[in-house]
Amino acid sequence: MNKKEAKKKVEAMKKNVKVFAQKELAKAKVEMAKAAKKVEQYVKKNPEKAAIISAGIGAAIGAAVAALITKKRK
Repeated sequence: MNKKEAKKKVEAMKKNVKVFAQKELAKAKVEMAKAAKKVEQYVKKNPEKAAIISAGIGAAIGAAVAALITKKRK
């Protein structure tokens, strides 16, 4: 295989990967929309629980960020 043929193969592979990635991204967007709808329904049915869960997640993320910042300073 010469350089020209190899280049054509690489370009074809790039195109295939791009098409595959676009299809997978579209699938992921659909799944995210479904998940968002489920979350919205849960929050409407259980606002107190949702607030507590959100606060817990926020506190955990804040603690993790604080730990990383503190670790970098040492």
